[in-house]
Amino acid sequence: FLAQLIATLLGSMLGSVLTVRFVEGWFRTKPYWWTLVLIFLGYSMVAVAVSLVSISFFYGRQFQLSFIHPAVRDAVLAFLTSSHFVRLYFFWLLVLLMTMIALLVKDKYGPGVFSAFLLGKYFHPKREERIFMFLDLRSSTVIAERLGEVLYFNFLKEVFQHATPPILRARGEIYQYAGDAIVISWTMKNGLRNSNCVRCFYAVEMALLTKREVFRKKYDATPKFKAGLHCGFVMAGEIGAVKRDIAFTGDVLNTTSRIQGKCNELGVNLIVSKYLVDRLPADPNFQPKILGEITLKGKQEQVTLCTV
Repeated sequence: FLAQLIATLLGSMLGSVLTVRFVEGWFRTKPYWWTLVLIFLGYSMVAVAVSLVSISFFYGRQFQLSFIHPAVRDAVLAFLTSSHFVRLYFFWLLVLLMTMIALLVKDKYGPGVFSAFLLGKYFHPKREERIFMFLDLRSSTVIAERLGEVLYFNFLKEVFQHATPPILRARGEIYQYAGDAIVISWTMKNGLRNSNCVRCFYAVEMALLTKREVFRKKYDATPKFKAGLHCGFVMAGEIGAVKRDIAFTGDVLNTTSRIQGKCNELGVNLIVSKYLVDRLPADPNFQPKILGEITLKGKQEQVTLCTV
């Protein structure tokens, strides 16, 4: 029992450190095939190390001898070369690979979306009310022309990487990346709670602000976003035959995009429709300022816009 307890605690600790401190970085900086090789080697080392410690403890207690006694070493070596250990190794290797594949798939679709796929939430299209944010990079054309294709791609990759944690903390779901823009979605419950949809924008701004010197040194550019926020009903459902995805369709998406397009004209970084502002909880940190009633391109009725 004690040997199994040691193996469990030590394996959990080393496996967690390896996953959190190294595997996450490998997936972002190395090709998948190379990352899988590193994972295989890393977890093999963990398996051998854990087995050495726990089995040495077991035979040391059984023989009433020191861990480094030749009899204990011979018994440990015999165990590590036995078919039983090989079966255990390949069983846990299979569990590891399945876990890594599940994490990769979850990372591909994003938090909330993967579980929706598994549960078949959107197998049949359904109508639901959601909040959308179009988060667009300022001066992207100028930066792209100055940096060139390769550097600009790396610039965008780093910007999105630093913007993602604040989005997830605000309970946002990354719906899609569209060039230099991020489309974020919330259920009404998650978006309105603590004004998450508004806090998200300023949290992203703060995250990029803390990294501004890094971006200046590497790219001689400071990333800043402008954003539009709106809510309304959409149809949500799985779409695609070869590559399946969850898609949202509805007028709210077009309206949100056009709201975001007014940021430069009105000289603000964040524009929120009054329809959404009126549904936000009272928050002394966010005081809405009405920008006026504006007829958006392609819209018949006027939309009242605010900045927060």
